[in-house]
Amino acid sequence: MSGGCGPAAAVVASRPVGWLPGLDAIWAAISSSPPGDGGASPAPGGSGPGRDAVDTVDSRIVALVELAKDGDREAFGQLYDAYVDTVHRYLFVRVGQRALAEDLTSETFVRALRRIDTFSWQGKDIAAWFITIARNLVADHVKSARFRFEVTTADMRDADRHVDAPDEEVMTRQRDEQLVTAIKALRPEQAECITLRFLQGLTLAETARVLGRSEGAVKQLQLRATRALRVSLEGMER
Repeated sequence: MSGGCGPAAAVVASRPVGWLPGLDAIWAAISSSPPGDGGASPAPGGSGPGRDAVDTVDSRIVALVELAKDGDREAFGQLYDAYVDTVHRYLFVRVGQRALAEDLTSETFVRALRRIDTFSWQGKDIAAWFITIARNLVADHVKSARFRFEVTTADMRDADRHVDAPDEEVMTRQRDEQLVTAIKALRPEQAECITLRFLQGLTLAETARVLGRSEGAVKQLQLRATRALRVSLEGMER
């Protein structure tokens, strides 16, 4: 599905552009924040938790949503172009299979198109609404609402198609493999919080909406998650 009305970057450019910047943002939160801090470092490029201070809705997205709610398929196509990577990234983390993630991504937007007229603004980006649909699809597929972090660092690096200098690539890969292992060892709700906040770049309010929790509860969840990661990875060279 594609709107064919210009590149997605012209619509929205505040989400993470790949897996590796999200992992770097998690490392930054673990490394630079003092013990007891929730780890609110922004992801590279202005995405991630650092966006919370400017949690506003892009006026172009608002216009596209209103057009889509009135039945404009072209406008919905532009929303698809803008958010498909965000939704696919979340689903790939959840299921760990590229083909299945692609199928579930397509189904997410099919359901969203059917329900777009029921969407109501709550002062936040529509990304949380799309991810909520995706999250429910995964729960239906695996017959469980329990979050599992299934994607591997090899999958992440392949998806980003980024190649460092050989020595640097090996060191970075080993570092990130340990980070992903530590994330998988978190409590499910902590792993999902870290995924939404850093790998998806959702704001605090958006994450709260997806998880069905208050913003204060999400802050505490992120705090516990970053503390647990810090303890698990203590002594590692970063």
